[in-house]
Amino acid sequence: MKRFRNDTPRASKKEIFGWAMFDFANQAYTLLIITVIFPVLFTTVIVGDTDQDYRLGNLLWSIALATSYFMVVLSGPVFGAIMDYSAMKKRFLFYSYLLTIVSTTLLYFVEPGLVVLGVTLIVISNFAYAIGENFIASFLPSLGPPSDLGKISGFGWALGYVGGLLAAGFVIVFLGEPTADNFSRIRWVGPYAALFFMLAAIPTFVWVKEPGARKELPKGESFMSVGFKRLGETIRMVGQFKDLTIFLISLFFAMAGIYIVVAFAFIYGDQVVRWDENVRILMFVVVQITAAAGAFSFGLIQDKIGARVTYNITLGLWFVGVMGIWAVTDITNFLNSTFNTDFEAQYVFLYIGVIAGLSLGSSQSASRALVGLFTPEQKSAEFFGFWGLSNKIAGVFGIIGLGLLQAEFGLHQSVLFCAFLFVIAIIICLFVNEKRGTEAADDFQENNS
Repeated sequence: MKRFRNDTPRASKKEIFGWAMFDFANQAYTLLIITVIFPVLFTTVIVGDTDQDYRLGNLLWSIALATSYFMVVLSGPVFGAIMDYSAMKKRFLFYSYLLTIVSTTLLYFVEPGLVVLGVTLIVISNFAYAIGENFIASFLPSLGPPSDLGKISGFGWALGYVGGLLAAGFVIVFLGEPTADNFSRIRWVGPYAALFFMLAAIPTFVWVKEPGARKELPKGESFMSVGFKRLGETIRMVGQFKDLTIFLISLFFAMAGIYIVVAFAFIYGDQVVRWDENVRILMFVVVQITAAAGAFSFGLIQDKIGARVTYNITLGLWFVGVMGIWAVTDITNFLNSTFNTDFEAQYVFLYIGVIAGLSLGSSQSASRALVGLFTPEQKSAEFFGFWGLSNKIAGVFGIIGLGLLQAEFGLHQSVLFCAFLFVIAIIICLFVNEKRGTEAADDFQENNS
């Protein structure tokens, strides 16, 4: 007799907490290495093309991230198919975890002028981190029934931003600014991020159970060959999962915009807004707190109003935030002339960060939960591989697109590209039917012959 996903028991609080701790742990990498510290260090110190407004450094940073995401695109769905068949999700997750730790630690050796080494280590470490995102997300459908996935996903994302706040707090207090004068201390950001990730993720490997059971390999087959076959079967049955397919197209455009913001927001603050160090620190704190609040609160809301509606609301917030970032100087001038104030653009930029923060955690949590709703449990790793594929192709497209645009027009005007991407994502998502997509996942029966 077929078991529907509504019959999936909710995992224990300890297992859910262990799963969420991976989000807590890996924020040290994404925040310190991809968003706040290392991108500024790379563009302004490692490359340091000051006379060209750091355009070469920005472009190389774009290429490094895009390359790592493209590697995830090539490998994610196949790894997912292998994991579903072999029941080795924890093993694959552990390998990605180790590779992230080692390559991030080695960033210590990237000195000014060692651009190739810096690009290489960013490609390797970000690939390992990003493929690990796919792996940990694939556990979500086994942690509870569909009605609980929004809360569980939101809890994990919110805990992640708490982890980011704690991880970066140490760097701000003890390692200081990402500047050439402070290089001897700030170069420790790589080893520190790796150590934080290594220790904080231990509960994941202790408490999270391996879902599913390993299947016996057919004679003459390997896990790799079976993985490719399963992937081919899934592609052929794509018509059964119409709403997942449409949603992944919408997600492509949304994540292209989000990856741009994550990769360039602090570079933008440094190069365009020209904020002071204390404002940069405040922006980091504001974004982490509001992102955690947004992920948790929208996680509760989406189980009541639906994940699709929640997702589109968060994209609307993104559009408003990006337009605010682009027009921050005009907004500042308008406020000063209208209300006879003397605001500085950097502080108005800080308030706009509240909108971006609320959108950041909530949009990604809602997308993860929606994929969970549209995913048969027995194909969870494979389908989350496609989720990762859509994410990372978006990363390649968005970051390279922004990198090329800013090289031609400058970083300020290129931000409008983000706003356009969020509008396209909203329009496409209007064609997603959440009820129909959930029923398709419930009705799926795998052919085990």
